[in-house]
Amino acid sequence: MENIIQDIDILDRNSQEATETIETSKEENTGQKKKLYIESYGCQMNFADSEVVSSIMKDNGYDTTSDFETADVIFLNTCSIREKAEITVRRRLGQFNKVKKRNPDMTIGVLGCMAERLKEQLLEEEKIVDVVVGPDAYRDLPNLVQTAESGQKAVNTFLSREETYADISPVRLNSNGVSAFISIMRGCDNMCSFCVVPFTRGRERSRDPHSIVKEAQDLFDQGYKEVTLLGQNVDSYKWSEDENNKAWLEKKEKKGEEVQVVNFANLIEMVAQIAPDLRVRFSTSHPKDITDEVLHTMKRYDNICKCLHLPAQSGNSRVLDLMNRTYTREWYINRVDAVREILGQECAITSDMIAGFCSETEEEHQETLTLMDYVKYDFSYMFFYSERPGTLAAKKFEDDIPLEVKKRRLQEIINKQQATSLERNKLDLGKIQTVLIEGTSKRSEEQLQGRTTANKVVIFPKEGFKKGQYVNVLIEDCSTATLFGKVVS
Repeated sequence: MENIIQDIDILDRNSQEATETIETSKEENTGQKKKLYIESYGCQMNFADSEVVSSIMKDNGYDTTSDFETADVIFLNTCSIREKAEITVRRRLGQFNKVKKRNPDMTIGVLGCMAERLKEQLLEEEKIVDVVVGPDAYRDLPNLVQTAESGQKAVNTFLSREETYADISPVRLNSNGVSAFISIMRGCDNMCSFCVVPFTRGRERSRDPHSIVKEAQDLFDQGYKEVTLLGQNVDSYKWSEDENNKAWLEKKEKKGEEVQVVNFANLIEMVAQIAPDLRVRFSTSHPKDITDEVLHTMKRYDNICKCLHLPAQSGNSRVLDLMNRTYTREWYINRVDAVREILGQECAITSDMIAGFCSETEEEHQETLTLMDYVKYDFSYMFFYSERPGTLAAKKFEDDIPLEVKKRRLQEIINKQQATSLERNKLDLGKIQTVLIEGTSKRSEEQLQGRTTANKVVIFPKEGFKKGQYVNVLIEDCSTATLFGKVVS
């Protein structure tokens, strides 16, 4: 691991929390004979995957536990976006090794993106690892665990062109009972030069929309008030009765074949129609794919949240071309203009920004800052660039921007975003916002917190209100990250 090139360093605390979140399985006792402990790293997709894994294992005799020392099986669901996550997993495996020495019958598995990328190293270097399973092979887990229990190493990192786990009802591991994730597609066809995801999660394929609607309906019936539709690139969602692979569907369309498809605009409308009280969010949108049809659908339904995560990565067209983002600065601005025209100034736009990509000049960095001035992002995840092994950028380009310059440029981006976030939050002062209560505030037991349609956190006095309620809150004050107010009738 020492030879792996240092990855993205995050200076902004909010960004760090968002990308380094670790979630563990909760205690569940339904009478199953064995215990499963899952520790999940990284992104929302990973957390959603862990819920699928828990469901598969539950059907095969496992309850989840929050105490890994009591587990029969330990799974680490891993992320390969950043080296730090991989290092953390290695350290955790060392800790688990001590437990396994006391309980040699325990099975330890590494799942997800790191399993796909480092399967050989995990088996050869980490002698403690019994099972290595990629993101498309979770159905095989019971068989693989059984193989490991017989004393053999078990590996399946096959990447599928069809698997979506559409028929599996996830076990909600860390939900607040108000909001839940629904995975609508898997994989990624975009070959951004800085990213490992296409190599670890395979090609894009879309889940049956009817199964998505059913899952959302079931969640609403259970009392959930918000669902977030997840995909690496949700706007490229495309499904037909005969084919769920976007690339194959587009080949058929180019040949002139008549294909009845459900696109992303159709899908969010189907979910929104379940109930007016069910909020619908989605992430992540790709600037090259988001359409006016999606924006108009968002406008038609009050319960489709007015918030778009639209990662720019850079404000300069040449750098975007090197990143293989397949759009220009002008294209991106056109999409932002469409958002403002159709959804108004109050629609939140958030972004990802990378400082110091290969060969980026000072003038090109300034174009990122001017793009931020133009768009006025409500929030951004901000990083400085550093190579990830196996990516196109690592193979083709020299990482030639000095570290000090990268950090300075990143700090300028962060400073710009903090000022803009405060500016955007001040626009809510004196306004009444509908807030979905998520629970007690971390600041005080006497305060509740929830989110607006723009995904902004609001803190207000408890006053007898409860989690899962919608309340109207008059915004009286704000910080860079939070709104404060009181409930009004």
